[in-house]
Amino acid sequence: MIETITLLPGVTLRCCRDTRFKQGCLSFAFLRQMDDSEAHLNALLPSVMLRGTVPHPDLRSITRHLDDLYGAAIGPLVRRLGDRQGVGFYLSFLDDRFVMEGDQVAAGMTAFLEEVLTQPLLEDGGFLQPIVDSEKKNLISAIESELNNKGAYAMGRLIRNLCRGDSFAIPRLGEKENVAKIQPKELHDHYLRIRREAPIEIFYVGSMAPDGVAGLLKPMIEKWDRDPLTLPPQTDLIPGADSHETEHMEVSQGKLCLGFASSITNRDGDYAAMMVLCTIFGSGMTSKLFINVREKLSLCYSIGASYYGTKGILTVSAGIDFDKEEKTRAEIFRQLEACKNGEITPEELNAAKESIRSGIRATHDSPGAIEAYYSSAGPRRTGEQYLEEIEKTTLDDVVAAARTLTLRASYFLRGEA
Repeated sequence: MIETITLLPGVTLRCCRDTRFKQGCLSFAFLRQMDDSEAHLNALLPSVMLRGTVPHPDLRSITRHLDDLYGAAIGPLVRRLGDRQGVGFYLSFLDDRFVMEGDQVAAGMTAFLEEVLTQPLLEDGGFLQPIVDSEKKNLISAIESELNNKGAYAMGRLIRNLCRGDSFAIPRLGEKENVAKIQPKELHDHYLRIRREAPIEIFYVGSMAPDGVAGLLKPMIEKWDRDPLTLPPQTDLIPGADSHETEHMEVSQGKLCLGFASSITNRDGDYAAMMVLCTIFGSGMTSKLFINVREKLSLCYSIGASYYGTKGILTVSAGIDFDKEEKTRAEIFRQLEACKNGEITPEELNAAKESIRSGIRATHDSPGAIEAYYSSAGPRRTGEQYLEEIEKTTLDDVVAAARTLTLRASYFLRGEA
């Protein structure tokens, strides 16, 4: 059961009271509209702020303090939420039921969160230059590491091409060229601006009553000078022109990525049907793509489909030999056409539903999984509501979902010409 509390204007607290776990967690996120002018600032900010506070000015003293709180942890949080970017912190800590009498870990962690948010290390009106420079290097390395993962790189290129004209094309961590230009005062000024303007979403999982969680957080936030903005609603994909790109690089295996657009998002009633379709088509070892393209025809080393529910994008990614591109494309299209024609057996439909059911149940196996599920963009459907929607999905619903898909982009990474 998720209870939602409006702590203050622009501040929403959602609580999942659950006594199954020894650990609790809390996420604290400022929400910003995804924008190329600040995505890199948002991505860098939490890592810089976690390098030190006035009472705990270095990582060693922070570690000692967290050890005193029964080995609690706090980390940076940077999420893409459709048209939005969530930036803040994720806290995990021992539930107060399991600490020594008189100790209060949840209260101690929210106090440390306040310390991070209100007492950062500053000089000349900005964050400390050595810390900013160090974290810029780390962030640039994280961005560049995508190039070493050719599958992730190819999918990133496909998404950029498919979403030209849409904020979804902006990388979650921003562009490395923009990261390199960040200055300490610029970053701190940006922080003060988002602390004043950004809506705040907080999610808690643990045994504490929602009123108790609210009592820890509200006094902290109401001290701040805030004038929160109202973010525009999430939008469907605004695609650019159709794009079909081939890039040559020194690779031993080709990466073929296809992008299909649909009118169905996770804000729609037929979202469950689309997820069943995606599972039948390309998710897992019982899917049409795996059984036919990989196993029967041996056209690829790996293949799978994913769905970006916030935008209505279905992607297919395959690792192939360079000379099998056209045959692989043709077979992928043939399997999608089979779905559109209703060539789906009862066994395929049931296997897809069971796969999704297992995934939904797994989202309630840990505090972190619960937080991740409910903090994703989309309607506030519970796991139980989602299960019910999956169960009600018929073959006709799946076929109708398949028929909404249109190829809008492709990307093929192959060896040097």
